[in-house]
Amino acid sequence: MCRFLLIKSTSPIRIDEFLKQFAQACFLSKTPDGDWQGDGWGISFLSEDGRWLIRKSLLPIWRETEVFNIFPRSKFFLVHARSASFPQQKGLIEYNQPFISSSFAFVFNGFLKGMSFPPALQGNIGSQKLWSMLLKLVETEKEPAKAIRHVKEICLKKSKKIMALNIGFCDRRSIYGLCYYECYSDYYQLYAAKLPSLSLISSERLGEFESQKISPGELVVF
Repeated sequence: MCRFLLIKSTSPIRIDEFLKQFAQACFLSKTPDGDWQGDGWGISFLSEDGRWLIRKSLLPIWRETEVFNIFPRSKFFLVHARSASFPQQKGLIEYNQPFISSSFAFVFNGFLKGMSFPPALQGNIGSQKLWSMLLKLVETEKEPAKAIRHVKEICLKKSKKIMALNIGFCDRRSIYGLCYYECYSDYYQLYAAKLPSLSLISSERLGEFESQKISPGELVVF
């Protein structure tokens, strides 16, 4: 149960003001069981030469505002604030998102009960296995939107219950946001805003942006 933010801009922008708003929203938001998004955070962004760069921390995002201005300008950002689902999964930075490959970046917010993952998938926790599944499907189907929908279909078939399956994805050209939940709509709702020079997908409404709710089951692509 986490929070995430994806940003796409037509020209490189700074992220610090967005991070301040996102951090404050994370501080005020609580999971359905009353926990905070305080188990660390991470940010990935596209460098000038087209590589995904990443920084992760085990501190709550609202306690690291002093580093928000160190990140360079970029056209793409993915930010994630984590609330670990189980005590034994806390304090392990490799579980913090975003997850990246050479071409793609990924964030997830949700909870799958009784999910039966194929044994060949890499990862120790559900979010890592979802990321591995999505990478394999993108390689096979070549279309991220189709692959994301396929992940949703598999999870619907292989899990006992999906509390939520919210996926954020970027292929260095577009940002993708899948919003799917079966309960706790106030918490799991995703929002999207599209301006002439900037688009964003977020777990929280941010500042001056007139974000619209993404309908349950909808996949938004900007």
